[in-house]
Amino acid sequence: MSTGTKAFSLDTPTGVRLDGERTGDGLPLILLHGLTATRRYVLMGSRYLARAGVELIGFDARGHGASSPAPHRTAYEYADMVGDIDAGVADLRTPAVLAGNSMGAATAAAYALQHPDRVAALVQITPGFAGAARDDREMGDWNALAAGLERDGVDGFMAAYEPPAEPRFREAALKFTRQRIERHEHPQAVADALRVVPRSVAFEGLESLAVLEMPALVVGSRDASDPGHPLELATAYAEHLPNAQFLVEDEGESPLAWQGAQLSRAIESFLRQAELM
Repeated sequence: MSTGTKAFSLDTPTGVRLDGERTGDGLPLILLHGLTATRRYVLMGSRYLARAGVELIGFDARGHGASSPAPHRTAYEYADMVGDIDAGVADLRTPAVLAGNSMGAATAAAYALQHPDRVAALVQITPGFAGAARDDREMGDWNALAAGLERDGVDGFMAAYEPPAEPRFREAALKFTRQRIERHEHPQAVADALRVVPRSVAFEGLESLAVLEMPALVVGSRDASDPGHPLELATAYAEHLPNAQFLVEDEGESPLAWQGAQLSRAIESFLRQAELM
């Protein structure tokens, strides 16, 4: 079984070029990252699943990482990203597992709602979309990050970023965040996405998830320093998805979503229970 990595570039119907890589052979699993992240930050670089019989297909979302910016500064809606996923799934000729973190989780669910026959299973990692768009009162932090990135690049973003208050997490979060932002080739595109994605609607209300019959794994987090991905929201996703399993780290442990190898093993176990491997 091959676990080698092959780079690819995918041209979408809207003119966006998606930069990605494929690792391994077997059940196709598409990795969808969060806002301001890249394809590396779903399984944190772990290749465990590729060794276990999964083909990992990761690509940078439009405007992120090495992928090209959207054709218009406003074209970072969830509907736009759903179209990008479809361009990738079209080549597979078989249903894929969609594993998404935060923005990627909402995009995966939105895609599954539109194309349930093309999705073998869903993995929702620390979802952040609560079923409705954010309003102006909730956009302050996002707008500040976008303005900082436009004004002074990575340094400007970091100046606007508020790390966890708890000292034991603060330095690690600052280092991790800077490394993540430095990976983007088009900072202005990321700034545009910061202003658009939080206002976008992936699907109307969590009740919409009730029609998704495919197996689902929801991974929550107890990290109180990350209010954008509350444990209560992940729990609600698991409650609304009819065939969902729910996982969260034990009290006092680092979030499972940050532990690529552990998360990969949890996904493998889920896929085997669902008889997809």
